[in-house]
Amino acid sequence: MSLDSTAPASGTQARVVTSATLTRTDVERLIAANSAANEAGNKEPLHFTDCDFEGADLSRLDLRGAEFHRCTIVETSFFGAMLSHTRWVRCRGREADFASADLVDAAFQSSDLNNTSWRRAKLASASFHSCKLTGANFEACAALGLSFVETLLVGAHLRGLSFRKATLQQLDFSDADLAGVDFREAIFAGGSLKDAHLKGARFDGADLREADLSGVRLVDAALFKGATISHHQAAVLVTELGLRVM
Repeated sequence: MSLDSTAPASGTQARVVTSATLTRTDVERLIAANSAANEAGNKEPLHFTDCDFEGADLSRLDLRGAEFHRCTIVETSFFGAMLSHTRWVRCRGREADFASADLVDAAFQSSDLNNTSWRRAKLASASFHSCKLTGANFEACAALGLSFVETLLVGAHLRGLSFRKATLQQLDFSDADLAGVDFREAIFAGGSLKDAHLKGARFDGADLREADLSGVRLVDAALFKGATISHHQAAVLVTELGLRVM
């Protein structure tokens, strides 16, 4: 494991750690070395590429601005860590714990984050693009400006989040807990609400014409008052009454 200096086109120095298996002690040493370099005037965040943090306890560490490329963070604990402005690309992170972490303006792309915990995390302006978040728990997180694009949220716990006026691109909410979620004036560009738990969710003014509404029960239909749906979707909802549409 080493801390290397490389010279990007800009001429600034970036610390890059590549193909290393890292423990908490290793990461603490890297943070300290990077902080010393920053104090010397070379202000660059840590870059981790193809590194393995599986099962490591990285709770409450200061990794602000760090970049993680193709890293393994399976069952890694980032509880209470400072992770604002971090970037995560093609990482594998099943059951990682981000609870109570500061992830303001963090960006996750093409990463496997199934069954992760984000409880009480600060996720303002954070983004997830082409990620797998099946079974993820976002309970009580601070989520102003949080965005998801082309992401699997199957069975995820999203209770109470707001997607008001958002354009939701290919989000799969199948079987998700969406109780109390605010979808007012949201536009569903594809995606699915199949068999989602919708108690108390709000869809006033939402455009649902491209969403999969299969499995929506009659008891849920009233939630869609004021929303726009297609003729086909209306027919599907009517069949829940046991009627045939001719």
